[in-house]
Amino acid sequence: MARIKTIGVMTSGGDAPGMNAAIRAVTRAGICKGFNIKGIYRGYDGLINDEIRDFTTENVSGIIMLGGTILKTARSKEFQTPEGRQKAYDNMMKHGIDALVVIGGNGSLTGAKIFAEEFDVCCIGLPGTVDNDLYGTDSTIGYNTTLNTIMECVDRIRDTAQSHERIFFVEVMGRDAGFLAQNSAIACGAEAAIIPEDSTDVDQLARFMERGIRKSKKSCIVIVSESPKCGALYYAERVRKEFPDYDVRVSILGHLQRGGRPTAHDRILASRTGVGAIDAIMQGQRNVMIGVRNNEIVYVPFSDAIRSDKPFDKKLITVLDELSI
Repeated sequence: MARIKTIGVMTSGGDAPGMNAAIRAVTRAGICKGFNIKGIYRGYDGLINDEIRDFTTENVSGIIMLGGTILKTARSKEFQTPEGRQKAYDNMMKHGIDALVVIGGNGSLTGAKIFAEEFDVCCIGLPGTVDNDLYGTDSTIGYNTTLNTIMECVDRIRDTAQSHERIFFVEVMGRDAGFLAQNSAIACGAEAAIIPEDSTDVDQLARFMERGIRKSKKSCIVIVSESPKCGALYYAERVRKEFPDYDVRVSILGHLQRGGRPTAHDRILASRTGVGAIDAIMQGQRNVMIGVRNNEIVYVPFSDAIRSDKPFDKKLITVLDELSI
């Protein structure tokens, strides 16, 4: 296997607070270890369209505290085609890039896995997603910041809920994972969280209404994981129909959750995994995501990282239930 000399770094998919800290870590650790670093703009689209620049330590100076990503990001439809991936590979060769560090979530690492297998190139992933849905790492870059953003927003919504004696359904991100909803509900003192991991034959809304609000409370907060079918709007409409005596409102936090300065936790996580990516390349690792488990850096094969069954601690549901009576 030829020695790796040049590493390309990109951010892909949805942006997450801490991505800039990860770009900085990959760039500076790479240069420190003697590699050339290339910044790839706009994710896989940039690789296809040859938006590739030399990166130095100056390129990443003063960015650790910034939200978003200086490399920009995109969701590339063209990269999903064999023709698009061929263009991307050709541009890699043109710039002498021997390895890729991809900072992103499930879709981005799935793309890296396919690309690595098709062209036998070294790809290393960093877990950059607010959803915390990547298997093999205790936390993902951006999750902690987003959790804090949700908490701050819900604290403000609580003022209005109590003043007007309303039920607020607050929809948060998370896709098919309820980590954001469940933990933000505990942090905010919410009365309930409706999450995919708790979807059984029991109607979550009915259980909540019977247990709490109908007995003792005239105002409350319910955190709901986003869903195209059963999001906050769906549950609010059900309450209006089934319990017409209550004043119901909906707040969908949306992209507000993605922005803002990363917390210390996310900056440290991004820095550790960024350095870990360079160490992995030096050790000859290929096609793995760099995670942190039990405070130790771990290498997680892409096929494991993108699994849809990241363990969810069901004890958190009990904690919320007991504290919301």
